Amino acid sequence: MVLLVLDRHISQFIPLLPKGIDPLLTGYLVQAISVLVLLEQMLRNTRKDMMWAVKFFCLGLGGIYAYDFYLYSEAMLFQHVDSMLWQSRGLINALMVPVIGIAISRHPEWSSGIFLSRHVVFHTTTLLGGGIYLLVIGFGGYYVRNFGGGWGVIAQTLFMFGAIIILVLLLFSETLRAKLRVLINKHFFHYKYDYRDEWLRFIYVLSSFDETIPLPTRSIQAIAQIIESPGGMLWMKRDNNIYLPVARWNMPAVYDSERDDTDFIKFMEENDWVINLDEFEWNPGVYRSRGFFSLPEWLRSLQSAWLVMPLILQNQMLGFVVLAHAKNRRHNFNWEDIDLLKIACRQAASYLAQHEAAQALSEARRFDDFNRLSTYMVHDLKNMIAQLSLIVSNAAKHKNNPLFVDDVISTVENSVEKMNRLLSNLKDDVRGSEDKEDIDLCSLIRREVDNRKRAGNTPNIEMTCAEENIISNANHDRLASVISHIIQNAQDATPVSGNIYIKLHKHINHAIIEIEDTGCGMDDDFIRTRLFRPFETTKGKSGMGIGVFEAREFLQRLGGDIEVESEIGKGTLFRLHLPLQQKKLA
Repeated sequence: MVLLVLDRHISQFIPLLPKGIDPLLTGYLVQAISVLVLLEQMLRNTRKDMMWAVKFFCLGLGGIYAYDFYLYSEAMLFQHVDSMLWQSRGLINALMVPVIGIAISRHPEWSSGIFLSRHVVFHTTTLLGGGIYLLVIGFGGYYVRNFGGGWGVIAQTLFMFGAIIILVLLLFSETLRAKLRVLINKHFFHYKYDYRDEWLRFIYVLSSFDETIPLPTRSIQAIAQIIESPGGMLWMKRDNNIYLPVARWNMPAVYDSERDDTDFIKFMEENDWVINLDEFEWNPGVYRSRGFFSLPEWLRSLQSAWLVMPLILQNQMLGFVVLAHAKNRRHNFNWEDIDLLKIACRQAASYLAQHEAAQALSEARRFDDFNRLSTYMVHDLKNMIAQLSLIVSNAAKHKNNPLFVDDVISTVENSVEKMNRLLSNLKDDVRGSEDKEDIDLCSLIRREVDNRKRAGNTPNIEMTCAEENIISNANHDRLASVISHIIQNAQDATPVSGNIYIKLHKHINHAIIEIEDTGCGMDDDFIRTRLFRPFETTKGKSGMGIGVFEAREFLQRLGGDIEVESEIGKGTLFRLHLPLQQKKLA
């Protein structure tokens, strides 16, 4: 608009010019200076976020008018326009056109209305490339003719004919034409996908927490929606190196397996290639060039099958996805669809690998919990077996004593009850649940002390409770087992002439059980590095080394803990902390 105004009003300044000055040259010179000033102001006052596009526009247009300034200044100086400079003006303008084109492509408002047909660009590029090729061949033929001597004409004819044959072969090569289409589409046109929306939708489908649709099925749906496929099937690799169908969506079931050493699997794994079954039928050469393979029978029998895509993670194929034909058959399926599907499949592979690893870890943890609880059960059974063994060893001597018989029956009943509770607790722990109840700690400790005194020739055990009704909420049998085990350890470490002192008292919101013996004691290094580790014991083959570890694990789950103080030759003090049961407000 500014340029039109300047052209229209240049004639108003002609009468004011001195004699001998061409008014037309003066007008063009003033126009060039004015445009350069406007471009300078435009560049100076442009926001920083728009400088990325505007600077190329100013550079391109400024180059054109800077040359005009030089051209018309030189013409005014010598009173005529130099013919060489005038002929060069068109070339200078042509050189600046790509710079202005970059500015237009960068500016979101300037480039929105510009569109070139991909077919036009493709054929134009092909003809341009052919013309450049023939031009080079022409120079080559001229060189051959001039320096070929007597055979120059023949050599030129053979050279030109061979070059034209090669050009024709190249122009009719489907592989070359396909690569040229991909090159043009990638570098000269906007993408047909809104990748931000596609990626957000894809991640949302994969990461959505929907228990009704498992992750393998959601993975099929997320990939299929990219190309509007109505169904699909997922195959995953298992430990026996066989790919099995693990999920399907709107496709008929397939029960065949596929070994990982087949040509079909190796082709996808080595090339990371999306197999288009339609293209495989009418143009198999595209695939044969990368390696020979044949389609499995189960895949040929799937009438709706269209695409087969590998799930690659860290250069290993975890599985593959088979998609059904889109409703519109998508005849324009091209490199952009392939690239997007490859990226989506890699992302889906990482989700599926993480999902399977989480499942395997969960199963391993459940087996680990079961094994740990089984070990604890064996430990408690060992204690009960020791009690029953003591009864058997004294049976011959005291079998006619009614008090002994009553004690035997009571001990057997108590052992049977404990074993039943152990089995119940084992099932509860595997299921992730545990029965708790309010426990009177003073009564529980007295009962366990009485049970330990029945073990026979033991050290003297003294127990004191600071007060009655000290209540904690825990699993009764587990807590009883912990207290019994600590008392038994004190008995094993203390000679018969020694003493064991058990005290119970409260401290703020915790109950504290102190079990102190006058036994052999432990050194600091053993307490720090070995006492609370599983399967560490000082009892040799008679101990399993999990009692103290189990005690601390149990107390910490309740919100308590265990402390140990010991000195070699003087004894050991175990201090058990248990949270008190909070009184309920009326």
